[in-house]
Amino acid sequence: MEELGNELEGLLVVSLEQAVAAPYCGLLLANAGARVIKVERPDGDFARGYDTGADGQSAIFAWLNRGKESVCLNLKDTQDLDVMRAMLRKADVFLSNLAPGAVARLGLSGEALRKDNAELICVTISGYGEEGNAATKKAYDFLVQGEAGVCSVTGTHDHPARVGVSMTDLSTGLTAYSAVLRALIKRGITKRGLDITLSMFDVVADWMNMPLLQHRYAGGAPERSGLQHSFVAPYGAFQCRYGKFILLSIQNNREFSVFCERILNQSNLASDPRFIQNPERYANRAALDEIINAVFAEMDQEVLILALDRARIANAKLNDVADLSTHPFLNNSLAQIGATQVEMAALPIRTSGDGMMFVPALGAHTKDIRKEFME
Repeated sequence: MEELGNELEGLLVVSLEQAVAAPYCGLLLANAGARVIKVERPDGDFARGYDTGADGQSAIFAWLNRGKESVCLNLKDTQDLDVMRAMLRKADVFLSNLAPGAVARLGLSGEALRKDNAELICVTISGYGEEGNAATKKAYDFLVQGEAGVCSVTGTHDHPARVGVSMTDLSTGLTAYSAVLRALIKRGITKRGLDITLSMFDVVADWMNMPLLQHRYAGGAPERSGLQHSFVAPYGAFQCRYGKFILLSIQNNREFSVFCERILNQSNLASDPRFIQNPERYANRAALDEIINAVFAEMDQEVLILALDRARIANAKLNDVADLSTHPFLNNSLAQIGATQVEMAALPIRTSGDGMMFVPALGAHTKDIRKEFME
């Protein structure tokens, strides 16, 4: 079976990037074989200071920036701006996530750049948009989660919460990556570049459509419910012996019937009027949860998981990050930053070129890139 690998080889991506959203897009492009030149300020992407876990350098930066080259440019300096323009004359993709309007003020708008490079694809990521009040509002992952309503449907009944990973940044980077691939296909037909603009807010608002549509058309947005579901039962965390938990998600009558017969040893529950269909099970979920917890409390987690798996009942452990780190399903990859190797979860698409990827030191390629593009 043929694997994916280096589909974007030969493409040049110049990425004026910082933090997470654009760097994640750049990572995906590099992983697909593109040459990605990361343009940093002389003092570097501030993400280099997120942590010091990799022998004094940032492990998180290593995750997002492996496989790239780094050039330091002060774009307020005429000579450095000339280097940037020279790179963009040969680039296929220009990716940026500076403040709205910053790229245009430097004379690096798509319209201006395509006078010298007609096939250039320009991708601009903002927090809330490029116009009006949206353009003046600063944005970070957590803030956009709050602004877009994510925190209102996340957490417990009493306390809203942010999603515990940078979902706004990562979903935006992934969306930008898919937009680049679409633009490359279109460019292959038209032989012309184009501008793509997207905001973190728009990306997350799209992901919020389930509660948004419930608010508009189904009587109201779901309340925060912790590990429970807003309309499915049984669903949530159930306690086994010794304080261990198992997560259940039973979403159809057939599975519920098997669950009652083979796990609870109470086959009559499947025909109980309180639990006959999902709407009834959800309305009476407190009583159903009490029945399940009473049975589970007498069982060991591993024994119960084995029984659930054999019965084809959807379940999971309530793992922490330490459990993930040693999970038998976890695929890892390596990145080299300085003299240190960082082991991280691998990208989900396996490619034939998978192997050690190197993280550039700040400005590691500045001298070579100046020579390449300016001579």
